Amino acid sequence: MAELVAVGTGAGSGPLVAVGGVVVDHVPAAVKDFGIRVFGVNDKTALLAGTAILLGLYAYGLGVLAIRRWALAVAGIGLFGLVGAAAAMSREGAGAGAALPSLIGAVAGLFVLRHLRRRADEDGREPEVAGPGGTPYRRRLFLRDLGIVAGVAAGAGVGGRLLSSRRAVDVARQAVALPAASGSVPVVPGGAQAPGAVSYVTANRDFYRIDTALVTPQVDPATWRLRIHGMVRNPIEITWDELLRRPMVERYVTLACVSNEVGGDLIGNALWLGTPIKDLLDEADPLPGADQVVQRSADGWTCGAPTTVLRDGRDALLAIGMNGEPLPVAHGFPVRMVVPGLYGYVSACKWITEIELTRFADFDAYWVPRGWSAQAPVKTQSRIDTPRKGASPTAGVITVAGVAWAQHRGIAKVEVQVDDGPWTPASLAPAVSADTWRQWSHPWEATSGEHILRVRATDTDGVTQIANEAPPAPDGATGWHQVKVSVR
Repeated sequence: MAELVAVGTGAGSGPLVAVGGVVVDHVPAAVKDFGIRVFGVNDKTALLAGTAILLGLYAYGLGVLAIRRWALAVAGIGLFGLVGAAAAMSREGAGAGAALPSLIGAVAGLFVLRHLRRRADEDGREPEVAGPGGTPYRRRLFLRDLGIVAGVAAGAGVGGRLLSSRRAVDVARQAVALPAASGSVPVVPGGAQAPGAVSYVTANRDFYRIDTALVTPQVDPATWRLRIHGMVRNPIEITWDELLRRPMVERYVTLACVSNEVGGDLIGNALWLGTPIKDLLDEADPLPGADQVVQRSADGWTCGAPTTVLRDGRDALLAIGMNGEPLPVAHGFPVRMVVPGLYGYVSACKWITEIELTRFADFDAYWVPRGWSAQAPVKTQSRIDTPRKGASPTAGVITVAGVAWAQHRGIAKVEVQVDDGPWTPASLAPAVSADTWRQWSHPWEATSGEHILRVRATDTDGVTQIANEAPPAPDGATGWHQVKVSVR
């Protein structure tokens, strides 16, 4: 009931999402990494499903308690309502109505439990007959009905959450006509796709999504505003229509998540349409000392990027398009940030509504108090896409291929090692720019037996990726990707 009410009051007000959001906000970095490592881009779905199951078990437990301790069961239902309401009220932008779903859900739960207990009491006027397992028949019926109600409650919670994610914003997105880009449109050079490597351009449906939003923010372009303020001489506020009238450029940029393990797939390359953020910052005219650009999402999430990076001439964009269409809602519609060379958690704000110029010494963005570095340039990395781990190819010439990236610096060299042999240069495919990944391939004369393949990359600054293995926290994983294969 509570999640169904939340369809009207806002998806973030439902107890599933509200309590889940509090969990996400306070979970240790190690737990976050574990969730992403196990569930990948389905981490939020797993959290919601787990929360729904726990709520169902909690409801069932209260029902069992109500058989002998009615007052305690009532207190348990009240606790559910208060915790859910408090969690909902704590979310960014929550109004008084945010508490309604949990409170109404608690009242509804009380009535349902009272009805089940009354029904059991009425049936109990007849002599109890032991069932096959020796349990009184009346009690077995009560527990059966209770289990059905708990299951329906959990299912309704998930169903309400799914209903709330389908909003009129999808219709508004379909009506968006993207403006044409000024200047030349980048062209993917012939040969950029290495045989066996992932697609040079990542399709929108395949692009990784890692964020803290349990419910995708629904932002209507008609009411969208971007406010640029803080340590600036000229505060700015622009509307969607004003943004569309600004000069637009298209650029291929590879984005990477800081949670990406060595050899992981939390990385993608896309064609982005947007207006240069440098121009907007220049118009706002930051004051001396304003070394951090804090970006705020519609759901209150924040990230902070160095002001110098966003003004150094790189193609940092306030993006509205992705691979030739309006941004997908899950990837930030209507507007997001795209910054080559920085991990997403410090730069790639989706559903952006606010930019504040401040100091790193004065403000910590969302992930910093949770153990992550305030500044995080992308580290040089490489990955083997083929052959896959555990593959059993036939002896002979085998193509080893993959991708390497060092956004805004570019890849100068990729080397492959077989077992403990020498490092051999791989062939590099051409790339659009230093802001995208670069694909590579290497012919290997494979012999029968088990072998370890390794890869490492060197960027255009002459820096070879770090060999020592380190986890993603606090500023990106390090190590050389390797795969073990058994050649037949």
